[in-house]
Amino acid sequence: MSTRVFCIHGHFYQPPREDPLTGEIPIEPGAMPYRNWNERIHDQCYKPNAELGNFGRISFNLGPTLIQWMFKFDRPTLAKIIQQDHDNLQHYGAGNAMAQPYNHTILPLSSYHDKVTQVRWGIQNFEHYFGRRPLGMWLPETAVDYETLDVLAECGIEYTILAPWQAHAKKLDVTQPYRVPLRNGKSISVFFYNQELSMRVSFDPGATVNGDLFLHEHILPQFDSNKAKSESHQFIIIASDGELYGHHQPYRDKFLAYLLDGALRFSQATTCFPALWLRLHPAQKEIAIRPNTSWSCHHGIKRWHTVCGCASDGAWKAPLRQAFNRLAELIDEKYLAVLSPYLTDPWELRHGYSGVVDGYVDPVEYIRSVIQGHLDKEQIQKIRLLLAAQYERQRMFTSCGWFFDEFDRIEPRNNVAYAAQAVWLTYLATGEDLSPQILQWLKRVKSTRTGLRASDVFKQHLQRARDSLKPVREIRHPAIADSNLFSW
Repeated sequence: MSTRVFCIHGHFYQPPREDPLTGEIPIEPGAMPYRNWNERIHDQCYKPNAELGNFGRISFNLGPTLIQWMFKFDRPTLAKIIQQDHDNLQHYGAGNAMAQPYNHTILPLSSYHDKVTQVRWGIQNFEHYFGRRPLGMWLPETAVDYETLDVLAECGIEYTILAPWQAHAKKLDVTQPYRVPLRNGKSISVFFYNQELSMRVSFDPGATVNGDLFLHEHILPQFDSNKAKSESHQFIIIASDGELYGHHQPYRDKFLAYLLDGALRFSQATTCFPALWLRLHPAQKEIAIRPNTSWSCHHGIKRWHTVCGCASDGAWKAPLRQAFNRLAELIDEKYLAVLSPYLTDPWELRHGYSGVVDGYVDPVEYIRSVIQGHLDKEQIQKIRLLLAAQYERQRMFTSCGWFFDEFDRIEPRNNVAYAAQAVWLTYLATGEDLSPQILQWLKRVKSTRTGLRASDVFKQHLQRARDSLKPVREIRHPAIADSNLFSW
């Protein structure tokens, strides 16, 4: 193999867009002429890149919520993507796909148990669709702390990719992987991507017009010529949002295909991917990381919980995060109160729940496989509802809800709807209404542009739920006659 090796990583992900009452994605006018943004981005990016074979030439992660949508709406394209990973596995003994925590939550802001749930759900989703255990995991927004890395290592993940400024080092060689020591004698390998090249690909459309020029004028100069003379192996990673290849930047799917095929034919450089590189060149040096950092917020992880320079108006973010954190505590209290008599560790029941979420495991069979002893129909129903509430409670923390500078957008409103659905399902299971407590917190979340408050979105969803008496789509339950429910 050449001493000059590079890799492009594509982060392919879309947040959940489904109405939690119907399970369907509403019409999204901004995506016209498509019905929603998933359809539009799929047609412009995922499908053409799969047809060009690009998923077999890069390192990539495919978010579980995106996988679920593709499985429902375009299985042939999903099958092509998975097959391209399998082809590498058969040819090299290592695949090029990475897993991702399930709901794209900012893990340093999550509790330990939520970190475990997100990582294990992501692994289970990957194993089901890709048919193998993942060696690498892409962290949402590359947001990291030591507890997150501990959880990855505990779950068998061998490597991840971070931004160079997330390394705690005066001098960093981004052409080599490093080993991060963790607790209990464990460690994880970390690749730090090349900042200059990643910025060029992501934010300089003029640089990616011609694959030959990009290779010779941008990629090759990044290699250390002295190392090349000494035949030291160098591995450069270019990290990017996968949607830019054809969606954010038209024709870049074709640029990617040519760069990784035609442009390399007469070059001294070649390509590889992290799992295979680690097999050939294991990490030799140790390094520390900078906790509570990410790749898209230069203020650490403030973008997702408070005011920072990434958003012109972020005053609504802290109260929304605080409200959801408080709601999560309340929902967890109800969950533990019901499940503790049955299980020594009720969290294990939640950690293994993703097969039900993804639809290939029957919920009743799953509950009976974990909880020993007789459970009657009423007990089973209560547990099903509480697990469904835990799912909504997980996706209310989807990172996109805090990414932008305006509350009155579809992403924050969806997160509030998921929070309301979690309250509704908890009520169905326990008869206890958590909404009065949480509404006091949500009233503090207000759009400066339209005046919309999170409490209004929350109440609107609960009213719809009460009117329809339809919880999550796979659950049946008796009609509820309490007309005083949610009377604010």
